[in-house]
Amino acid sequence: MADLFSMKGRVVLLTGASRGLGRDMALTLAGAGATVLCAGRTVKELETTVRAITRKGGKAHVVPLDITDEAAVCQQVEAIVRRHRRIDVLINNAGILYRQDAVDTPTETFRKTIETDLVAQFVVAREVGRHMLKRKYGRIVNISSVMAILGRASVAGYVAAKHGVVGLTKTLAAELGPNITVNAIAPGYIRTEINVALQKNRDFSDMLERRTAASRWGKPEDLRGALLLLASDAGAYITGHTLVVDGGLTTILA
Repeated sequence: MADLFSMKGRVVLLTGASRGLGRDMALTLAGAGATVLCAGRTVKELETTVRAITRKGGKAHVVPLDITDEAAVCQQVEAIVRRHRRIDVLINNAGILYRQDAVDTPTETFRKTIETDLVAQFVVAREVGRHMLKRKYGRIVNISSVMAILGRASVAGYVAAKHGVVGLTKTLAAELGPNITVNAIAPGYIRTEINVALQKNRDFSDMLERRTAASRWGKPEDLRGALLLLASDAGAYITGHTLVVDGGLTTILA
C-alpha cells in the first residue's frame, strides 16, 4: 500500500510554496519522494521552504514565478520541462484573500482576486496540462476552499473564485482524461498566516469549534493524506472530485 502513495521519482510543480499550507505541502510531497519545484513570488521565503526540505534529505528547487503573469507562466513551464524533462504533478495552491464588504469593495480589488485565485490557476493548469497530454500522464490538484460550498460575508472575490475553481476542476477532468486526473481539495479553517485575524476573534473561534464535528481548527498536517491521495497513483480512479477536508464543518452547517 505504501507504494501506491509514493511520490518517488515524480516531479511536482507547487505554486504558493513560500509559506502556510504551501510550505507544508512541499515538505509532505518531498517526504514522499518527489522532487518539488517550489514556485512563488517571494524568493527568500521559497528558499526557506527548500532549505527545510533539503535538511530532511529531500529534493526541491526554487522557481520564481508570478502566476498572474501569463507570459512568465508559459516561459517557466517550458524551462521546467527542458530542465527536468517532465512535470508529473501540478498543485495549484497560490492565492490571495481580501476582506471587505461587497458594497465597499472596489471593482479592481474584486477583479484582482478573481485573476489570482481563478484565472491564474486556469493558465497554469492549461500550460502544464498540454505537457501532460503529450506524456499521457499527470495529476493536477487545485486548492479550493469550503468557501466553494458555503458563502461568507466580506470575502466576495474569494468565494466567487473558489466556486469557480470547483467548476474548472470538473471541466479539466473531462477534457484531460483518461490519463490525467484533475481534482480539488477544499480545506476548512486551517490555522495559517492568512486567517490570523479570525484566529484571534474569540467569538468566531468559539463558533467554529461548536459547529465543527472535530471541535477544533484544522492544522496544515490535516491535509497531508488528501494531498498524497490525489497526487499519487493511489487516486488514479478519482477525477473531477472536490475532496472537502474541514473536520465536518460543511456537513453540520449544510
